[in-house]
Amino acid sequence: MTNQLRLRAVFDTNVIIAALRSSNPTSPTAELLRRWEVGEFDLVYSNELKAEYERKFPDRRVEPGRAETFLRQLERSGIHVEPMIVEAVVQADEKDNMVVACAISGDATHLVTYDADLHGLGEAYRGIRIVDGLHFLYHVRGDTPPS
Repeated sequence: MTNQLRLRAVFDTNVIIAALRSSNPTSPTAELLRRWEVGEFDLVYSNELKAEYERKFPDRRVEPGRAETFLRQLERSGIHVEPMIVEAVVQADEKDNMVVACAISGDATHLVTYDADLHGLGEAYRGIRIVDGLHFLYHVRGDTPPS
C-alpha cells in the first residue's frame, strides 16, 4: 500500500445494506454514504463486490429505489478496480476473500465491515485497517472515539 493522505475504503455488503436500510439520520453508515457522496473519501469497488451488493439487496429488503440510486452513484463516483488474485485468507466464508482482494487491489486505507470473519484478520491486514462503520466515521470526521 502506498503512503496516502486521502482515505480510500472498501465497504463490505453489510455496511452498504445497513446504510440503505437506515431511516435514522444519525446512523453512522448513512452518514458515511452522505460523506462519500460529497467527496470526503473514496469508495473502492470491484465488479464482484458490486454484484454481491445487487444480489443481497432484495434478500435484505433494501428499497429498490435506494438501491438503484446507490448503484448509479457508485458507478459515477466510486473507484472501480479489477482485483488481483490473492490467497484465501478468510476460510470461514470464501466470499469475504473478494472483499479483501478489492481492498488490496484498490490500495484501500480501510476495509469497513461488521463481519466477524473479516475482523478475525486483526486490526489491519497488509496495511489496510479493518474497522466497523462507526470507527471509520471517526476517521472520516477526524474525531477521537470516546474511551
